[in-house]
Amino acid sequence: MPVGKLAHYSVRTTALEASRAFYCTVLGLHEGFRPDFPFPGAWLYREGDEADYGVVHLISVDRADPSGLDNYLGEKDEGALQGSAAVDHLAFLATDLVDMRRRLDRAGIAFRERTVPTLGLHQMFVEDPSGITIELNFSAEEARMAGAA
Repeated sequence: MPVGKLAHYSVRTTALEASRAFYCTVLGLHEGFRPDFPFPGAWLYREGDEADYGVVHLISVDRADPSGLDNYLGEKDEGALQGSAAVDHLAFLATDLVDMRRRLDRAGIAFRERTVPTLGLHQMFVEDPSGITIELNFSAEEARMAGAA
């Protein structure tokens, strides 16, 4: 059986509200349906689409009672919940570069940009509250029109 498209990625975090704000307010995802798991969290979706179970799953550590999460997904040392380890970054296709810059600036979040000249691709790199690098891919033409390329 071949692998299809990426369904979602999950972030286990001790900073649920900061992560929710980053992904919703800054990146523009929205919170939607999430099953009643025995641990706190949020499922985040793009636009009005809730057909594919979300693109980002936030998994929160309940310090008062971590047993629900530990039993469901296994224990992880909180010290290991920073950065993306062997996974270098996760990427999204995106539009409206000017608005994304404004959102990041307003949130006080640093980012870096570059254009891949032979692909017609403009990349923006930003880190979420857990230190995971997120790559946002815009068209190089949009970046050129926005004065970036």
